[in-house]
Amino acid sequence: MRAVSYSQFGGPEVLSVAADLPIPEPGPGQVRVRVAASVLHPVDLMIRAGRFPAPLPTGLPYTPGWDVAGTVDAVGPSAGDFNVGDGVIGFSPWVRTTVGTHAEYVVLESAWLTFAPKGIPATEAATLPTNGLAAAQALDLLALPAGSTVLVTGAAGQVGGFTLALARAAGLHATGLAGADDREFVESQGAAFMPRSDDPIAAAPDNFDAVVDLAVIGPSLMELVRDGGVFVAASPPLRPEPVRGIRTFSLDVLPDGSRLSDLVKRAESGDIPLRVAAVHPFADAAAAHDRLAQGAVRGAVAIVP
Repeated sequence: MRAVSYSQFGGPEVLSVAADLPIPEPGPGQVRVRVAASVLHPVDLMIRAGRFPAPLPTGLPYTPGWDVAGTVDAVGPSAGDFNVGDGVIGFSPWVRTTVGTHAEYVVLESAWLTFAPKGIPATEAATLPTNGLAAAQALDLLALPAGSTVLVTGAAGQVGGFTLALARAAGLHATGLAGADDREFVESQGAAFMPRSDDPIAAAPDNFDAVVDLAVIGPSLMELVRDGGVFVAASPPLRPEPVRGIRTFSLDVLPDGSRLSDLVKRAESGDIPLRVAAVHPFADAAAAHDRLAQGAVRGAVAIVP
C-alpha cells in the first residue's frame, strides 16, 4: 500500500510517499479501514519537526495522521457490529500508537470507530473525530448546568467551532474569542463575539463561569473565571494550578466510538459545522503542511490517497 511517511525529522521536505508497504491485518477487536480521507493537525507539524516534548512508543519512520473516514475493508474476530463495506469514521490516538491514517489502509480498534455520517463527503466527515471529541470532552470537564457562561478562546478553529456548537446545544451561554474576520462564524454558532486583543483581560465584557483556552493564551485567563469556576487548558503541560476554588483541567482527547456516534447525529442534522479549507493528495503532503503552518486556516486541511 501507499502512505505518507518520513524517516527523519525536519521541514515539510522530509515527507514522501512510501509505496509497496504491507497492508496491515486486523486482529481481535479490530477492523481494517480503506482510507478515503484524513486530516492534518498542528501536532503533526510539531512531531514531524522533532519538537514533540514527550517520548513516542516507536521510532522513525512515521506515517502521520489521526482521523480517518473510509470504508471497512476487513474485520477481525469480535469486532462488534462492523461489516465489510460499512462507511466509518474514527481516530487513532497517534502519540500512544504511532499508527497513522495518512495511508491507503489503517487497522484500528473497533471501539474507536463509528458509522460515518450519511450524505456527508469523506473529507468533511474526517474533520469530526479528533476535534469533535476534544470539544465534547472539554464540555464534559466543565460539567456546568444550562445557563452558565463560558469563554472559548481560539473560537474560530476546528475545536473551537465544535465547542461553541456543543455549548449552545447544552444550553450554555458561550463567548468566542477570535479574530475580527471570524465574527460572523462565531455568531453563527450562537455565541457572543469577543475580538482578539493584546490584553484579553481588559477587553473581556465580564467574568465567566468557565474558560476553555484553546488559543493557549495561558494562566492569565484565570482572572476571568469566577471563584469556584472551571478552567480547561489545551494540553496537560499547560494546566494551571487551582486558585480561588477554580477547578483546572487539560484536554487529552481519547477515542470513543460511542460518543462519536452522538456527534455524527449532530453533524447529520447540521447542528455542528464541518469545515474544510483545503484538500491535498498524498503526493502533495508537503504543501498541506506548509498551508497549515501559515496559520489563519478556517477549516481542516484534508489529506486523501
